[in-house]
Amino acid sequence: QLQASGGGLVQAGSSLRLSCAVSGRTFRVYVMGWFRQGPGKEREFVAALNWSSGTTSYADSVKGRFTISRDSAKNTVYLQMNSLKPEDTAVYYCATPTRYIILSSWSTSRMYDYWGQGTLVTVSS
Repeated sequence: QLQASGGGLVQAGSSLRLSCAVSGRTFRVYVMGWFRQGPGKEREFVAALNWSSGTTSYADSVKGRFTISRDSAKNTVYLQMNSLKPEDTAVYYCATPTRYIILSSWSTSRMYDYWGQGTLVTVSS
């Protein structure tokens, strides 16, 4: 029900835009989040957005470089990634909970119920 796309191989300093389309949903979307898992690393929070209000939250490591947004008409959430660094290399996942979760919980992966398949972003130096 979550289809992530847009990953690829880019050079440091480049930009990419990831997309996550929500389809066939039978639940209300409250929050959409992006997480990533780099090689040999644990999955970590990147950004999240309140679907109705547009309120956003970012990990410190991407603040000022990444922007999360949504297109309600297309049921799609985006992650615009600018000034990419080699340490941004990871598989990026979109996710959504089936119930409302408070902002302080947005960065906790276990609060999310549905996950996309992931899209690989590789940033070369």
